[in-house]
Amino acid sequence: MQNFTVLFQSEPEGGFTAIVPALPGCVTYGKNVEEAKRMAVDAIEGYIASLHKHNEPVPSSGETFIGNVQLSTVKSQSIHA
Repeated sequence: MQNFTVLFQSEPEGGFTAIVPALPGCVTYGKNVEEAKRMAVDAIEGYIASLHKHNEPVPSSGETFIGNVQLSTVKSQSIHA
C-alpha cells in the first residue's frame, strides 16, 4: 500500500478541490470532504495506472511536505502600455 499527501482546499462556491502534490496535474473535486477523498483515490489510481501503462516510475509522496510562507507586503504592479 502506498500513501499520498492530498491537499483539500475549500472552494468559494462550495465543495473541495483535492490536489496531489506528488502527482503533477492530479487534481479533482468533491461536493464535500468525503466525496473529495473518494474522488482523490479514484484520480490517484487512474494516474498510477497510466504511469504503469507507459512504464514510468510512480513518484513517492515521501518527498512532499507542506509549509507556509509569510509576505511582509504585497506590491501592486503597474502595467505600462
